[in-house]
Amino acid sequence: MTLSRYDGAMPSDLNGTQAVIDVAMRAAQPHQLEPGNYYTLVTPGGGVQRVDLTGPEHTGVPARKSGTTVVRDVDSFLAYFDKHGDESTEVYADVESQTITAVLDAHTADDPRWGGHRLELRLRSTPSWRAWVGASGELMSQGMFAEFIEDNLLDLVEPDSATMLELAQSFEATTSAEFQSSQRLDSGQRRFSFVEDVQAKAGLKGEITIPATLTLALRPFEGTEPYKVTARFRYRLDRQKGELRLGFKIERPEDTLAAAFEDIRTLVDNGIPEDIAVLNGAPAHRC
Repeated sequence: MTLSRYDGAMPSDLNGTQAVIDVAMRAAQPHQLEPGNYYTLVTPGGGVQRVDLTGPEHTGVPARKSGTTVVRDVDSFLAYFDKHGDESTEVYADVESQTITAVLDAHTADDPRWGGHRLELRLRSTPSWRAWVGASGELMSQGMFAEFIEDNLLDLVEPDSATMLELAQSFEATTSAEFQSSQRLDSGQRRFSFVEDVQAKAGLKGEITIPATLTLALRPFEGTEPYKVTARFRYRLDRQKGELRLGFKIERPEDTLAAAFEDIRTLVDNGIPEDIAVLNGAPAHRC
């Protein structure tokens, strides 16, 4: 047998077949592709192109639930949880960030899930809590202290608001007086003596007594019940200038916050299915 070398030329019958294919492809009528399916197309050059129309941008249907919904109270948290949660949902309570987070599509024991659909109870402090805690430890002038008491009378339990209003008015009336001494009474109260110069005549003497402590009823977070909070009076008397500065110090506000958060955690725990535990901590970061 004699072998001859192939010089790369295309036989005439193959050239004719390709020409027929090209003509047929150019003559084919286009048709609309339907979303939600895969398609494989032959390109004019003889290649194969894969068209994917299954994504949400084509179907209009999300591939999965995702995103974080933020609510502000326990009732809203439980309502959303009942609609979207299941037996594999994980719930985390983080006292440091004051949040409770439900991972509604958490991993199961056998199958991984996305972990991207979340519900977060993000607590907000009340204006009254911010006012009292914000002023705690600050010494104010008589006028500023009186104004603060008047603005926050509704939070006072003991002494009652009427008594504290009278005390605030006394401080407002003696802003120009010269305070000379202070005396601690057996009851724990403190008495301040002052002299007020009235039209260059003999000084008008008087006394003001303040309680040792204040008992407040404050809501640390929106949607919670009020908690008993104790504030101790503080003062500074400058005898050389006759100036009196007043203030208070909230006792262990962090304990009140922790107690309020724990009560909220209990409400959530009681409102979700018994087989789902509220874990102490925070969920894993999403990849």
